[in-house]
Amino acid sequence: MGDISKDINSTFPSKRVKALLNIIYTANWINSRQNTFFKPFGISPQQFNILKILKGANEPLKVQVIKDRMIERAPNATRMMDKLCAKQLIERIPCPADRRVVHIEITAKGLQLLDKITANSKNELLKNLSEKEAEVLSDLLDKIR
Repeated sequence: MGDISKDINSTFPSKRVKALLNIIYTANWINSRQNTFFKPFGISPQQFNILKILKGANEPLKVQVIKDRMIERAPNATRMMDKLCAKQLIERIPCPADRRVVHIEITAKGLQLLDKITANSKNELLKNLSEKEAEVLSDLLDKIR
């Protein structure tokens, strides 16, 4: 089992400071693992999030709705969608009633990629936690926010 004190060779002035730094350290550790996992699929974790949002919606969504639903608010979400469009994983659908509005829809190719990613996903990041521990962790993180 990891110990942030040993991992970064440091002591902390309080348990709260240690907890805060541990959250940041762990978030960076998770981000690194996710980037490594998604690299062979040619997308980023944020792009995966966009695809999952679109799949779950079961209908085309406005760009702003996608941005609002993203786990990690990304100021470059439009650019990420441009890249997904170029890879033919999503498509833009102009709104006939308002030319300023564009809807985004996941393509069959995007759905196939999600299926491939899901088949390769092992959910190992939280393998050391029981279901109860995962619930407690989630509740504590909610309490922080």
